[in-house]
Amino acid sequence: MTQYERMTGGLIYDPADKEIVDEQVSRQDKLWEFNQLKTSDYDKKQAYMKEVFAECGEDCYIELPFRANWGGHHLHLGSRVYVNFNLTLVDDGHIYVGDDVMFGPNVTIATANHPIDPSLRKKQLQYNKDVHIGNLVWIGAGAVICPGVSIGDKTVIGAGSVVTKDIPEGVVAVGNPCRVMRKIGEHDREYFFGKEKIDWENLQAE
Repeated sequence: MTQYERMTGGLIYDPADKEIVDEQVSRQDKLWEFNQLKTSDYDKKQAYMKEVFAECGEDCYIELPFRANWGGHHLHLGSRVYVNFNLTLVDDGHIYVGDDVMFGPNVTIATANHPIDPSLRKKQLQYNKDVHIGNLVWIGAGAVICPGVSIGDKTVIGAGSVVTKDIPEGVVAVGNPCRVMRKIGEHDREYFFGKEKIDWENLQAE
């Protein structure tokens, strides 16, 4: 079994293997070009996402710069995903993102991890565990999502949270480590911030 096969199989492997490094460097070069695009280069951005990402739905938008170990090669985006500045992906493993997901600035999603045993870390070995993010999720600014985590549909992850374990659907979760604070419910249909009411009569409610 090659190191590349070990990598894709979720096993401990050597990320400095030549086959892996050669492909990764090539994808990093393309990512560098992507990050030189202007805000108005909408079509070129779309072309990169459609060509490079593992999957990319419709009407996705990324504010540059965008950082990814594999240039987004292992990123699966649904439709209508909005990514704010400085999204950092350690995408050695796969990252699955549903529809209508929003990322605040400076979010990090990591799939790669290193063994706790120091003799293995001395060899700079690693392993990858996929991350899954459901539909209609909002990830707040500066949040960190760790390897192997799943986040359920319609959930909000508060700014600065460190998500080390799975988070269920339909909740607000915050903190380090990130924990469920409350369910999303009727209060959130009435108020958008503190005691400020949502003026539904002036909005197109679904």
